[in-house]
Amino acid sequence: MMLDERKWAGMLIFLAGAQFSVFLVIAEAIYPGYSVSGNFISDLGVGPAANVFNGSVILLGLLAFGAVYVSRRLFDRVLLILLFLTGIGAVGVGVFTEAFGGVHTVVSFIAFVFAGLSAIWSSRFVKPPLSYVAIVLGVFGLLALVLFAAKVYLGLDQGGMERMIVYPVLAWAMSFGGYMMAEAPAG
Repeated sequence: MMLDERKWAGMLIFLAGAQFSVFLVIAEAIYPGYSVSGNFISDLGVGPAANVFNGSVILLGLLAFGAVYVSRRLFDRVLLILLFLTGIGAVGVGVFTEAFGGVHTVVSFIAFVFAGLSAIWSSRFVKPPLSYVAIVLGVFGLLALVLFAAKVYLGLDQGGMERMIVYPVLAWAMSFGGYMMAEAPAG
């Protein structure tokens, strides 16, 4: 069975979200004393789990680049740019770990903002109810980013609130990718 552009794009987007979700949990598990609520996600990039975390977040970005390439005739320029910028942010997080200070903050912000915007904009390319879900997940992640930046953690502490930025867009990537991989309905 040959995969068309749509299925390739879907597979790459799904794999980006799925592999990062799995390796994030692995990195958390192998980092002694790591606290999901108390530690930043990027703390994983400079400690004993650095190779797992950094490799996974760089792969997330590379898969986003691949998805942009194979879907260049499927999506409008806006979604392609948003996905590409998300990929730049993700690769940047893995290359410029939190040891790089302000540079890391900038690339993290790029990844967070453009992932949320990608989710929202992707609603134009899927049918309801996924189009509504994509908007909700993107808005949720961006709202969590605003609260996180304002240091309003809603009882989740910094690590928990940061995950409220990341988890919705990972869920979006896997659902959007799955949708793109699904067989188009006949007729």
